[in-house]
Amino acid sequence: MHTSQNRFGKKQQWFAVYTRPKAEVKVDTRLSLAGFNSFLPLQTVIKQWSDRKKKVQVPLINSYVFVQSKSIDLNKIYKIPGVINILKHSGKYASIKDIEIENLKILTTNGFPMKAYRKSKDLLKGTKVMISKGPLKGLSANYLMKAGKHKVIVELETLNCIVEVTVSLCDIKEIS
Repeated sequence: MHTSQNRFGKKQQWFAVYTRPKAEVKVDTRLSLAGFNSFLPLQTVIKQWSDRKKKVQVPLINSYVFVQSKSIDLNKIYKIPGVINILKHSGKYASIKDIEIENLKILTTNGFPMKAYRKSKDLLKGTKVMISKGPLKGLSANYLMKAGKHKVIVELETLNCIVEVTVSLCDIKEIS
């Protein structure tokens, strides 16, 4: 994919738009209607209810839609209902490489089962972490070790007792 240019030579780049929870599809549609080239990577999953199972399309990366635009036009995106922010790095809009968008398109068009996880650095034993999601949200703990590819074991010190809990890697964050 080549980055397109307008008549003034300004390049259009890909940017990550952060949306309200569960608003990705609507924001993607609204961006397209507003004249933007947008991309929402979707994956097919099987949802089970008490009476049936059904294949449904869900976002691969929750709360993100990708949009191709010139930096100067990004302020127009904030006016679209459901948009919260545009990803920034060091105070500037963070552009996404064309190859990364192409990779996402390839991943989501082949129907291969997958799940996206946030990348995190390796933690050392004893690192202080906070559980940021799930039923244990808000608890401070000490990182112990990995428990598989995407799970970790943490220890909670409470009432002069240590409790080991296995949680998802994406449910913890390091406390400085």
